[in-house]
Amino acid sequence: MPRPTDIRCNGADLYFLPVTTRVPLKFGIETLTHVTCARVCLTVVDRTGNKAKGWGETPLSVTWVWPGSLPYEEREQALKDFSILLAESWSHYPEAGHPLEVGHDFQETELRRIYNDFNQNRENPMPWLAALVCCSLFDIALHDAFGNCAGKPVYETYNASYLNRDLDAYLTPAEGSDVSFTGCYPSDFLSQDAPTRLPVWHLVGGLDALDASELNGSEPDDGYPVTLEEWIERDGLKCLKIKLRGNDAAWDRERMLKVGSIAMDRNVDWLTADFNCTVTDPSYVNEIVDWLRDEHPRIHGMLLYVEQPFPYELEENRIDVHSVSARKPLFLDESAHDWKLVKLGRELGWTGVALKTCKTQTGALLSLCWAKAHGMTLMVQDLTNPMLAQIPHYLLAAHAGTIMGVESNGMQFYPEASSIEAEVHPGLYRRREGILDASSLSGSGFGYRVEEIQRELPEAAASFHQS
Repeated sequence: MPRPTDIRCNGADLYFLPVTTRVPLKFGIETLTHVTCARVCLTVVDRTGNKAKGWGETPLSVTWVWPGSLPYEEREQALKDFSILLAESWSHYPEAGHPLEVGHDFQETELRRIYNDFNQNRENPMPWLAALVCCSLFDIALHDAFGNCAGKPVYETYNASYLNRDLDAYLTPAEGSDVSFTGCYPSDFLSQDAPTRLPVWHLVGGLDALDASELNGSEPDDGYPVTLEEWIERDGLKCLKIKLRGNDAAWDRERMLKVGSIAMDRNVDWLTADFNCTVTDPSYVNEIVDWLRDEHPRIHGMLLYVEQPFPYELEENRIDVHSVSARKPLFLDESAHDWKLVKLGRELGWTGVALKTCKTQTGALLSLCWAKAHGMTLMVQDLTNPMLAQIPHYLLAAHAGTIMGVESNGMQFYPEASSIEAEVHPGLYRRREGILDASSLSGSGFGYRVEEIQRELPEAAASFHQS
């Protein structure tokens, strides 16, 4: 039975907000120096005629979603063009329901249709991950709008009182398991008392200076730390994510050792290794982990998990990774586009999933439910989220129940980009004592308090509204 709270979208205003990094961020073989954040305001109406707005934002992180040799500007323009197509499609999408239902149906039908049409005559097709990132801001905005229309924090609506379908309508259990999704809803897998404070992970980029001996004089003089040692001191960091090369074992060992030594000296608790999706043979990772175990056991003990060493395309690279996950928990990230790929990953030996709101709030929730039901561990990883994008990112981690806190590095690479949002939510844009504090969030939807955030937006890149 349709519910009076069901919503449909009837308008979209899309904005592009350019952001420049204060220091370069290395992604795989590329280096990020600027990014465009796409922000949308969706208008919705429920079955009783109530109207509301919702906001969503995602960095169009070209180097992450579309690695390769094509010029950056060409790839970025394609993402912008695709986002405009989505704004028009969302504004006229006729289906009504809970945003989990509408978001899922849109991705399965409209998003795939638009994606296929977009790529049809392209010599260099845009990856599906890029399509998900472009769609994510609209999906996030839809969830925010639903909460605003219902007058509830959106995480209080992922249950039988608001949803028309249970999880059995979306998810299929692993063969041979005793899992059933019949009569289950996302609320059954979410933390009922989500914390307003979480431990925060700092990204140690491949180009980052670790201590004063590595400075070369080109570093910014803007009042923010420039070495890892300074960041640990200023922010009281307890968790460090180490970007490795994945194709240079000597460099990776040296990096692990030096970061690990700094971490031990400064009472950091946890490390994780991100091999940048460049590894093709599990033995590469195994040898580094075993070397740490044998030669540097304390650093080995601090290594909480290993993140996505292997290529993005899981279906095309069905690497058996049981030998890696037998050593340390192994988390899917770039490969985990949806719950079906999480299912495949589990068969191949992956034991955890790194969720991201930039693959859509809907997709993250469904992957979360499938993974938790099958005993997989969760993490929520950052896409260097500034401004509004930081808030749904934090809330997903708080409600997911992660292995340890949340990654957040926007304050490292473009802290001033979020200065206006930080006036309303200071604890979300500055890390203190190794913690992010979201106690300022309140109200319906994602609790943005957007009416208090005095950001002047540029002219809309696209605006579509039903008459």
